[in-house]
Amino acid sequence: MVTAAVFENVVKTYKTGVLGRGGVPAVRGVSLTVPAGTAFGLLGPNRAGKTTLVKMLLALSRPTAGTITRLGAPAAARATLTRVGYMHENHAFPRYLSAAELLAFYGGLSGVPAGDLGPRADRLLERVGLADRKAEPIARFSKGMVQRLGLAQALVNDPDLLILDEPTEGLDLSGRQLLRQVVREFRAAGKTVLLVSHVLTEVEELCDRVAVVVAGRVVHTGPMADLLRDARTGDSRTLEAALRPLYEKEHAA
Repeated sequence: MVTAAVFENVVKTYKTGVLGRGGVPAVRGVSLTVPAGTAFGLLGPNRAGKTTLVKMLLALSRPTAGTITRLGAPAAARATLTRVGYMHENHAFPRYLSAAELLAFYGGLSGVPAGDLGPRADRLLERVGLADRKAEPIARFSKGMVQRLGLAQALVNDPDLLILDEPTEGLDLSGRQLLRQVVREFRAAGKTVLLVSHVLTEVEELCDRVAVVVAGRVVHTGPMADLLRDARTGDSRTLEAALRPLYEKEHAA
């Protein structure tokens, strides 16, 4: 099976105390495979370890133990980062840059040829509805406009793996529809989307596979259809109903 990401027995413990002798476990022995060409949902309650897993996948943090593979190479390898797009819920873009300048900057960092930066930025800004604001500084943008720009930034290198971390925060209806369209296009093109979201309706609609993380451990992984089918009765159920008993394990952990 071709994979976009693989976590093998991954542990992450944050040191505490003056001498770092204490520790807070954030991820506890996670083994998880994200197949290529899927829209994969990563779900869990607050402080479950989802963001920590994403940070380690992006090599922003190192695991305490275990191994992580991204697009067939160790996560620490920089070469595959140019094939990853990442959209965060709270962007820290330089506010003095214009939208076009920001995309050119990130495109350059991602290895986009210099001659393609301008045309590609124009196409993406048109797509996210910011073409008429491309010369304005980001400081003048609303929360929703910054989120749209964040989506354009995540797509600027035409990534093979698109990571969306709470991407609908601040987006209006048309922005959410745009995001859904992007996810569907990635799936159709055989690319991979990793979606981290508390908006269960969107995860249920868009993702074909899902993993549920509770208290730093994976408590379920598999096709979305399996999660939405009650194993005892065979009846279909909502994603919220399926997650409720899994989330309750947080209190028993």
